[in-house]
Amino acid sequence: MALSPAVANLVEEYKRFNKTTMNELFALDNNRAEKYTIEFEDLIFDYSKNRFDDKVLSALIKLAEEHNLKNRINDMFTGKKINVTENRAVLHTALRNFSDTPIYVDNVDVMPEIRRVREKMKTFSEAVRNGTFRGFTGKKLTNIVNIGIGGSDLGPYMVTAALKKYWAKDIKCYFISNIDGTACAEVLNEVNPEETLFIVASKTFTTIETLTNARTCRDWLVKALGEQAVANHFVALSTNTKAVAEFGINTDNMFEFWDFVGGRYSLWSAIGLSIALAVGYDNFEALLKGAEAMDNHFKTAPLDKNIPVIMALIGIWYNDYYNIHRYGVIPYDQYLKFLPSYLQQLDMESNGKSVRLDNKKITDYATGPALFGGAGTDVQHSFFQLLHQGTEPVPVDFIIPAVSQNENGKHHEILLANILAQAEALMKGKTTDEAAAELRAAGKDEATIEKLKLNKSFDGNRPSNMFIINQLTPYNLGMLIAMYEHKVYTQGVIWEIDSFDQWGVELGKQLALKILPELENGVTANHDSSTTRLINKVRTIRAKAVTKAA
Repeated sequence: MALSPAVANLVEEYKRFNKTTMNELFALDNNRAEKYTIEFEDLIFDYSKNRFDDKVLSALIKLAEEHNLKNRINDMFTGKKINVTENRAVLHTALRNFSDTPIYVDNVDVMPEIRRVREKMKTFSEAVRNGTFRGFTGKKLTNIVNIGIGGSDLGPYMVTAALKKYWAKDIKCYFISNIDGTACAEVLNEVNPEETLFIVASKTFTTIETLTNARTCRDWLVKALGEQAVANHFVALSTNTKAVAEFGINTDNMFEFWDFVGGRYSLWSAIGLSIALAVGYDNFEALLKGAEAMDNHFKTAPLDKNIPVIMALIGIWYNDYYNIHRYGVIPYDQYLKFLPSYLQQLDMESNGKSVRLDNKKITDYATGPALFGGAGTDVQHSFFQLLHQGTEPVPVDFIIPAVSQNENGKHHEILLANILAQAEALMKGKTTDEAAAELRAAGKDEATIEKLKLNKSFDGNRPSNMFIINQLTPYNLGMLIAMYEHKVYTQGVIWEIDSFDQWGVELGKQLALKILPELENGVTANHDSSTTRLINKVRTIRAKAVTKAA
């Protein structure tokens, strides 16, 4: 397949540039850090510690232009059906639109309905928080239990944890997603039924994991308070009015969202009800407005000054030209400890695709890289060994607030020192001569120096981005999340894939529904010999356990 002009140019740029080190680039240009830093509101994005120069960056911008990125960005914000395999618009951005601009899907302005649901969320969350809406026995509802899976769990789970400092003092939030019965049991052991509000998050109200967990919680509540208590202790985030009513939920307490909102982009919708309940609707709205600010930046900033676009292009440079198919996200903030898990779904479910928009298999380039991460400084003592001395480099996004929500002695200065040092160490490395000199200065003999100097050297030239925000606020968190959303979309545009479907999760679900009755009745059919044998082994073990328990 012939290369496009932009791709052919990048291939040549890689041949020219790939032996160049970042240390050389910084030595040649004292202004490199200033040139390759973008500041937007409370966000500083320093991307200077990456393997590129002006010519590479120009070639990457041409790649974006070749894919009509500006027009494709406009397509998303104006309700075009860019989710082509499901023939849907993609309008999570409309959920945080506070302008008077109408947004149309199939010639219908969606903004009035979005505003209506937002107002309904505000009214309900305030009623729960101030005690106007109470439990069946008249007690205030202070335990919020969100029951969902995937985007109906990861988004609100991550955000409520990130904004823990903003929680009402009498509110506790819990999340149940795993179908493992332990997930339910552990939460139900913690809460008092009289003071617990369950939020069932399922657009169709048919998701097997969510509905199984919800029914277990319902049985627990009914056993404690009776059937009539369900309406006071359950609400639904759904569009299936009939199923919600049959469950016993008052449909006045059903909060809708729409087909143009994908699960992993849904925390901005009614799926964010647990967020509003925990931190208050005003802070939830601030989260939305921070995302809106990043939306406007993404729409209007020139490509070479556009934070999500630059992030995306650098990622493509490593993924498709350096053949580095993984990257790390390391927030140096305890409140952001679940951000990498959230971004795993956002990135890998969106861009883990191998079929192009023209319905042809991708064979000549790679798409979505694997993402991993964790909270610094904890992960410095787990996988940072691989980052510094592994055989393959791993690009890293470092994230930190300049000011902590909990300033306490020198804690945050130490944290800041660590994150800045790690980025510098990854880039600079340490030569064997430097390692030998250190060992010699420490009084080691020459035999020991010869033995250790290679082990104590670091290749360096390992790339990273640095994101610094003033402080972790709802507004700034909204900006960060939207920034990654738009980075993922930009890469999907350039890879020519649909970033908004997720057919890859379907096959396992289909087979699980087939295996479930086979585990129950013992009749298996049409499996490979391994799966059939494992089903029978598990049945035997479980039967023995039941007999023993009896």
